Amino acid sequence: MTIEGRSDAKRGGRIRLGMVGGGEGAFIGAVHRIAARIDDQYELVAGALSSTPEKARRSGQALGLAPDRVYDSFEAMAKVEAARPDGIEAAAIVTPNHVHAPAAYALLKAGIHVICDKPLTVSLAEAKRMQAAVAASGRIFALTHNYTGYPLVRCMRQMIRAGDLGDLRLAQVEYPQDWLSGPTETTGNKQAEWRVDPARAGGGGALGDIGTHAFNLADYVTGLDVAELCADLATFVSGRKLDDNSQVLLRYANGARGALWASQVAPGNENGLRLRVYGSKGGLHWAQENPNVLRWSPLGEATRIITRAGPGSGAAAARVTRTPGGHPEGYLEGFANIYSEVALAIKAAREGKKPPAECDFPTIVDGVKGVAFVEAAVRSSKANGAWVKPEA
Repeated sequence: MTIEGRSDAKRGGRIRLGMVGGGEGAFIGAVHRIAARIDDQYELVAGALSSTPEKARRSGQALGLAPDRVYDSFEAMAKVEAARPDGIEAAAIVTPNHVHAPAAYALLKAGIHVICDKPLTVSLAEAKRMQAAVAASGRIFALTHNYTGYPLVRCMRQMIRAGDLGDLRLAQVEYPQDWLSGPTETTGNKQAEWRVDPARAGGGGALGDIGTHAFNLADYVTGLDVAELCADLATFVSGRKLDDNSQVLLRYANGARGALWASQVAPGNENGLRLRVYGSKGGLHWAQENPNVLRWSPLGEATRIITRAGPGSGAAAARVTRTPGGHPEGYLEGFANIYSEVALAIKAAREGKKPPAECDFPTIVDGVKGVAFVEAAVRSSKANGAWVKPEA
């Protein structure tokens, strides 16, 4: 089944989108829907929005979906939509982690592009099987590490690639939150419940949930390969089965050193993702909670402030910037940039072409690296902080 044969839309028309999960009571599903529509590239037309049929139907009605395109399962959605001349071209998977793999397999088998929330899967073995399935399908697979869509994150990456920092020496990344500082999972909080359950979240708690974002951010910006790592994972809330604080030392293949801290038990921190990179010629400092400002410190010179859409922010940032300087862009716009980059790839695929060279979004490769990082950190911590090599 060709991509062209599945689409009766105008070549430049909106992408028909389905969704797995994201029904009533969910957080990230609504974020994906907003991100998909900001640049008017997608139209949500179908969904398997909950594993509970009644909730799925209520959710579909609330979103204005046609009743016959609200499905009780992702298997049914994939099968039925693949047979429709106006069937979905892509689907977003916005479920707990353990559903990512089975949903992706069903969609890929049906010839549907996949946009999946992170982390990729609950195990590295499953991640590698999914990578093989993506390769065999010929379909686009995107992973929503949304922080790579921020303009100044792309500015950092461009500056490093241009050699502005010289030889990279240090990468410090942290992602502290405080929302799990108490036994939040026992209060009926749906988001907390599955994130602390190994059967649904996988082997990492804070490590898998936000540590993978921190790891991906450092990986994306620096381009450095982790040769080995040393981890100390801790669980501070009594009765919790997964880590709620993780501290990881990194040794990079080029000789650089790094450190990663991810915590959900750090009072006073809401969403404190922060990256600092230092090289032989200077350093960069970016914080997600103030994402329109980047600190650039050339060695021996005064620190400079680069703003989103301001002088020096560069072409890579400019192509994902929507509004003039001084008009803040943040979480939703960064998320939307991932969706819009994927839209470029899908629309190119409609014509049997490759996307523009500058089109940039996280792929299955990034997903496998993230799960390999989690498993390596878990192994290291269980071995009392032994240095281990990621297996990806």
